[in-house]
Amino acid sequence: QVQLVESGGGLVQAGGSLRLSCAASGSIFTINTMGWYRQAPGNQRELVATITSGGSTNYADSVKGRFTISMDNAKNTVNLQMNSLKPEDTARYYCNALVRPSMRTNGLLSSWGQGTQVTVSL
Repeated sequence: QVQLVESGGGLVQAGGSLRLSCAASGSIFTINTMGWYRQAPGNQRELVATITSGGSTNYADSVKGRFTISMDNAKNTVNLQMNSLKPEDTARYYCNALVRPSMRTNGLLSSWGQGTQVTVSL
């Protein structure tokens, strides 16, 4: 099993910044991709940003130029620097990891964290 622990959420005024972190632990042979998703009340969970172990990134159009995702391969952590936050960024943010659990397993396991709340006020 893989455990993901998120931190860094909170309340911030519009235009402010927050940094989210997520640490993965447990049965990890290699990490393929880590990412952040978010879900606001009444909405479906949506992609915010992902990053591969090789450093390739993908962002939702709504956060491009404002959010930056980074990964520390040695520490199995992923960070999301969020700048110029807007009220519409308010949501619960979830960390996701695609992991190869062991050398004997070719498939990837998808794991989710419990989420961290981000609230942006006017």
